[in-house]
Amino acid sequence: MKQYKTKNIKTLQHTTIPRDWEVKELGKLVDEKRPISYGIVQTGELVEGGVPCIRVTDIVNGKIEASNLITTSKKISDGYKRTLLKKGDLVMALRGKIGQVAKIEDNLVDANLTRGVALIALKENYSNDFVLQQISSSETIKIFEKNLNGSALQELSIGVLRKIKLPFPPLKEQKAIAALLNTWDTAIQKNTALIACKELHKKWLMQKLLTRKEKNENHILGNYIKEVSFRNKGNEITRVLSVTNSRGFIDQKEQFDRVVASQDLSNYKIVRKGQFAYNPSRVNVGSLDLLRKFEEGILSPMYVVFEPDTEKINKEYLFYLLKTSSFTARIPMFVQGSVRDTLSFDGLCGMKFFIPSLSEQDTIVQVLTTIDKEIQLLTTKVTQLRAQKKGLMQQLLTGKKRIKL
Repeated sequence: MKQYKTKNIKTLQHTTIPRDWEVKELGKLVDEKRPISYGIVQTGELVEGGVPCIRVTDIVNGKIEASNLITTSKKISDGYKRTLLKKGDLVMALRGKIGQVAKIEDNLVDANLTRGVALIALKENYSNDFVLQQISSSETIKIFEKNLNGSALQELSIGVLRKIKLPFPPLKEQKAIAALLNTWDTAIQKNTALIACKELHKKWLMQKLLTRKEKNENHILGNYIKEVSFRNKGNEITRVLSVTNSRGFIDQKEQFDRVVASQDLSNYKIVRKGQFAYNPSRVNVGSLDLLRKFEEGILSPMYVVFEPDTEKINKEYLFYLLKTSSFTARIPMFVQGSVRDTLSFDGLCGMKFFIPSLSEQDTIVQVLTTIDKEIQLLTTKVTQLRAQKKGLMQQLLTGKKRIKL
């Protein structure tokens, strides 16, 4: 049987760890000459060829996005020598994306940090990859969130970070656990990169297939769509929807019931499967969508609902067409209003596009639908990998499950 001992670990939810594990304050695991510290308070103006400085926004998904780092002078950087970076150092966001952590590689040796990022320079007898996984675990993030300072700009203090307590197995097991979890990280990163590549390919295909320059490209959109406006009389439908910039139609019923449950729904507009809706006051690519998921729902009266003439245009073709940058580029030419720009339905109908025969539309839709399915499969795979990793972290980082060495 596994041997456990009980410790009073105030900052962790679990209080039992294996007999050969220890609990350590993070501040006691680092080089005494390089304590946990935040970086440069004021970096000054950008200096060409100066010292790169890592900001909170540069820490992305466990990596440093080094393509757009700000720079400071050597003189300013030398005033913060203890946060000059070495290979293997960990850096962690103290504000904004609190708990986001990354490891320094060769390309950022001798770079520095800004005020919102902390340096964690571990001693040699602790695995930086293991500590990275411990810090980024959901349990540790919960601890951080409970100890934030400030109201408008919440921040984790260096003092709290130094006092955080984490369980540690022997070094050999630390490395084995980190290596296993890194395998999941690598798989997640590879599949995420594949998604990004396919998204770019899809964007290129959309522009190539949907915005071709031909003599007969100027088909007026109004000949292919019509506005529909049915009110939700008697509150017959309660599924409240909204159109967001990134996720399309969102079911808002739970939030709606919680926030404004007593509001009269009879004035809301009904939208049904196969119909489109957009917000005429702030139209962009993401605020227009085609209802696929639900049979019907209701939208705020501010939305415009319309449907395609399916004898002339494939609704999926229209959806892809209205998601191109070509559509977005036309909007400013058709907006009205002085205080707030508005795209009326008449303005939308006045736009002209390349619209081929129905058979060609069907072929284009098949091509784009195929790549959408590929993206969705990869997205589902990434979601599953993240869930698997989270489950492993809960077991391995607490000693509930041991790796045979």
